[in-house]
Amino acid sequence: MSPLSESKLFEQLNDQAIELPSWAFGNSGTRFRVFSSAGVPRNPQEKLEDAAQVHKYSGISPTVALHIPWDKVDDYSALKNYAEDLGVGLGTINSNTFQDEDYKFGSLTHSDPRIRQKAIDHHFDCIDIMHKTGSQDLKIWLADGTNYPGQDDIRGRQDRLAESLAAIYERLDANQRLVLEYKFFEPAFYHTDVPDWGTAFAQVSALGDRAMVCLDTGHHAPGTNIEFIVAQLLRLGKLGSFDFNSRFYADDDLIVGAADPFQLFRIMYEVIRSGGYGAKSGVAFMLDQCHNIEDKIPGQIRSVLNVQAMTARALMVDRNELTKAQVAGDVLAANDIFMDAFYTDVRPLLAKWREAKGLDADPIKAFNHSGYLKQIAAKRVGGQQAGWGA
Repeated sequence: MSPLSESKLFEQLNDQAIELPSWAFGNSGTRFRVFSSAGVPRNPQEKLEDAAQVHKYSGISPTVALHIPWDKVDDYSALKNYAEDLGVGLGTINSNTFQDEDYKFGSLTHSDPRIRQKAIDHHFDCIDIMHKTGSQDLKIWLADGTNYPGQDDIRGRQDRLAESLAAIYERLDANQRLVLEYKFFEPAFYHTDVPDWGTAFAQVSALGDRAMVCLDTGHHAPGTNIEFIVAQLLRLGKLGSFDFNSRFYADDDLIVGAADPFQLFRIMYEVIRSGGYGAKSGVAFMLDQCHNIEDKIPGQIRSVLNVQAMTARALMVDRNELTKAQVAGDVLAANDIFMDAFYTDVRPLLAKWREAKGLDADPIKAFNHSGYLKQIAAKRVGGQQAGWGA
């Protein structure tokens, strides 16, 4: 049985916020085809309108991450005001150094000083945007790497990366953070310059206290114990944020919890156990997904609800009894306590939590009945739909 009372569980659930990625509302696809959908946003303002719908029905997605230059506008202060009028705020600023011809052989790690400086300057521009949006985090994911042995100097690329990151970090204000994301492979196939949490940790540790690691749940080799990495980074004080998604094979970017809800539960347990949960923890939760065949808004609502559900289950683990069983070496009892929480059906409790906050008990059903998708399909005709590269 869970040691948490209903009121205590609700209180802890109130401390959860999950940031939405602006790009999840645009068109996306595979290496073979980007698929279009009716009503897809044509500009950052329309992306914010759709994101506001997710928060309206879920109640726990109050901010939206921007991707530069995909979300470039002339007036970021006006964009911030527009978001606030919709009931959401602007969050993480994500840089983009993987869609420019100059970055074919790397960006922050490139051997050409001119190209490295171009990539650094792009991050300076992102920091300037952060000043206008009030964003705390600058998130960096690099496509940098090589495809063939001997193609470039692996050690030299690490040195150049360290120099580039140091220049970017130095430009940040005292209340801003640099968050470095890692990825096992793709688009580089022989070696990736930031392939794992150890490399990311080594690079950010050399920068300072305001440099952190971002963990994307889809960016690991098959069989990787992701919750172990979560525990380690929290133990070391270097877990800055999550990018939540789900994978069957590689970086599938599917709805979080779709492939392995038990993994999501295990991750959330380690987050809670190690003090990484809640606004005061400094660990930011964000989705990073591509809705290729499903409708974007309900896909994001489902994702938010999946994280919330596994958080609720993880909160219900009887940690006192679990510790007793662990200390006693009672393997089966410890596992039973853990699994009891995972198998708990929290849907009635979450429905009650929503109703107590004035939300509909079934967010997806309520959104589908709102008619919003039909409205935007009729309204957003003409122009260029947002998507990869737009």
